[in-house]
Parts: sequence; C-alpha cells; structure tokens
Amino acid sequence: MSERIISEQENDVISRLRKEREKARLSQFELAMKAGVSQTMINYIENGERTPTLTTLLKICNALEINPSIIFEKESSERLKDKDTIMKIINKYM
Repeated sequence: MSERIISEQENDVISRLRKEREKARLSQFELAMKAGVSQTMINYIENGERTPTLTTLLKICNALEINPSIIFEKESSERLKDKDTIMKIINKYM
C-alpha cells in the first residue's frame, strides 16, 4: 500500500473517531475520563499528531459504546464512489 493511501485511511479513522465522540456529545476530557487515557492523547489522536495503539483504540471505542469496526467502515457515499471508480476502470477495458 502506498504511503498516501495509508495516510488517507488514518485521516478517515481519525475523522470517524471525532464524529463518534461528537455524536455521543462528549468533550475530549469526558471521553478521556471514560476511556482511561489522557485528554492530551485524545487531542493528539484527533489532530493526527499521534497514532493510537490498538489497546487505546479499543478503550476509546468501549468508552463511546461503539463496535470498533465502525471507525474502519466506509460510509455509503464513500462505497458508492469506490464502486463508481471500479466500474469506470472495468468499462475502460471492456
């Protein structure tokens, strides 16, 4: 996988984590307290300054009461865009 793709995926996960925190109406401090991690770590993760360990991600997901797969799933609009791209490539060579 190229560095660009990995970077995009990391940004997507960060964005989904932030979205889930906001959906739960939790501040970074409240999430940190529920997850048992520092507020600074939550801030670093959301700003892309640190990459969380699997353990930290699981703690955050548990605190948000979400299945960890949610932060890795693509939204339906993203899936449709990917499908469209694949179809264009297929049609190009048919």
